[in-house]
Amino acid sequence: MEKLASFQALGLSSNILSSLQHKGFEEPTPIQEKVIPLLMCGDKDLIGQAQTGTGKTAAFGLPIIEKIKVNKLTVQALILTPTRELTIQVAEEIHSLSGKKGLKIIPLYGGQSIELQLKHLKKGVHLVVGTPGRILDHLRRKTLKLKHLDFCVLDEADEMLNMGFIDEVETILEYTN
Repeated sequence: MEKLASFQALGLSSNILSSLQHKGFEEPTPIQEKVIPLLMCGDKDLIGQAQTGTGKTAAFGLPIIEKIKVNKLTVQALILTPTRELTIQVAEEIHSLSGKKGLKIIPLYGGQSIELQLKHLKKGVHLVVGTPGRILDHLRRKTLKLKHLDFCVLDEADEMLNMGFIDEVETILEYTN
């Protein structure tokens, strides 16, 4: 647990430290050292940029996990990603980092049964990871409500813009509080 002390210094709970240890994380990467304290200590808009494989998902995911109120079964965090592959990857990573917190996380993307997604959304979720098209579809159907949102992350925002999702992203942001 000695090396995890630097994660502990970032204000992370014992549950998260335990998850990090289980995953083999020993020390925070530079992006994690910079981003985690900013997100842990208040409401901030921020842009983080780092190379692939530097732990960006943990950098934004760990503070989100810490701040979600599990007893409040509403969508408190939305993470938009450009592709279904990244949607699945981010949802799985955040789930693996959340330890025993009991977060309800759902990936929403096209090509997956919308009926299954509707069933999960109806039961209630804390965190949604999804592609712009499918998120917009759920918003228009009124099956996804973002009025209690505390976090909105545009993961690989540059890629989403390169893929032409600017209109979808702007429309989705109009639904947020």
